[in-house]
Formats: sequence, C-alpha cells, structure tokens
Amino acid sequence: MKTIKITQVKSSIGRIPKHKKTLSGLGLRYIGHTVVLQDTASIRGMIKKVSYILKIQEE
Repeated sequence: MKTIKITQVKSSIGRIPKHKKTLSGLGLRYIGHTVVLQDTASIRGMIKKVSYILKIQEE
C-alpha cells in the first residue's frame, strides 16, 4: 500500500480545537514533526481538513 509523508509546518496555537485534535490524530505534535502514514481515505480526509498547516509528500 502507498504511504504519505506528512510534516507539520505551522503551529497549532490559536487553531480551531477540532483542527488540533485532527493534528494529534495524525500523530503530529510540533512544528517540523514528520510522520509516515498509510494512504487511506480517512487519512486523506484528515489531511484535507488541516492542509494549511501541513506539507505533504507522496511516496
């Protein structure tokens, strides 16, 4: 299965509480933190919600 490399590039301070929970659901905690996740529909939906905070690379 394909994977996606996600990096948090902006702070979560002052963001909508739902967006903060989405970031933690993706496993992101701080600026510069990178995670590699499976490319699934649920992960894509979470990325879409907080795309303005993330940098996405498909692998």
